[in-house]
Amino acid sequence: MAYFNHDEAIRMAVFDWLKEQVEVHGDVLPRALLTQGFVYRGEQISLQGQQGIWKPRLMKNPISITSIKDGPYADRFTPEGFLNYKYMGNDPHHWINVSLRECIPKNIPLVYLFQIARGKYLVTWPVYIINDDPRGLAFTVAVDDADYIRNYEEHVTSDDTEDNARRAYLTRSMKYRLHQQSFREKILRAYRSQCALCRLKHAELLDAAHIIPDKHADGEPVVSNGLSLCKIHHAAFDKHILGITPDYTIKLREDILREIDGPMLKYGLQSLENNKIILPVHRSDRPDRERLERRYREFLDAG
Repeated sequence: MAYFNHDEAIRMAVFDWLKEQVEVHGDVLPRALLTQGFVYRGEQISLQGQQGIWKPRLMKNPISITSIKDGPYADRFTPEGFLNYKYMGNDPHHWINVSLRECIPKNIPLVYLFQIARGKYLVTWPVYIINDDPRGLAFTVAVDDADYIRNYEEHVTSDDTEDNARRAYLTRSMKYRLHQQSFREKILRAYRSQCALCRLKHAELLDAAHIIPDKHADGEPVVSNGLSLCKIHHAAFDKHILGITPDYTIKLREDILREIDGPMLKYGLQSLENNKIILPVHRSDRPDRERLERRYREFLDAG
């Protein structure tokens, strides 16, 4: 690669460390972990600081860029599928904007952090600065495949259209992940990180289930269209093994109630019949009754 060798070594260490953290925690990491970072050759390397464009002391160019939902900078996705990332401040010649601009010709990979909840960030890498708009005070950012970092020469093509198409697809995929993870965080917070059916409180075993699937026009990622369900009950809900009435009562399919198949079926499913689901404290977060009625009709039809 063309950029400063010392930076390159630190970046590779950052990406390796991030991979380890994601394997342990998932791809949403706490701010405390990112700001603390890790020790590289006796020096602390932080992945996040007070500025949205963050450059550790030891590095020549930034290591990460951060977006905060509803923050002071209007970062957004372009019609072409890329991220429009605002400068820090209004001066194109500010040193931090200059250092990020230098990433373009050097093809320097960065980490993108998106705040999906207070103190929690969805982590994506590598991302590349592919364009600069001084008049609009913004950079264009694209996601690429992680293999691209270490095998740069193998992945470079003479066809810019092919590169742009790949990066646009991966950036749109990141946008979808942002929506899904933001939805999950809102749902788990509303339900106090427990399954609405069985009270299981291990967040790593909980999903944010849509009442009306997000592929439908009215399947918005809002809390009133969601339920916090453990993975077993999420699958049962999606497969119409169980349904939830508009008055929040759990109903099991008749054949499931008659079946005999050990303790998991008996205590994990059959015992839920006619129970009420656990509801969020705030009424505005509670499942929308009209959506539940529509979903419950699907359950009845499937039975």
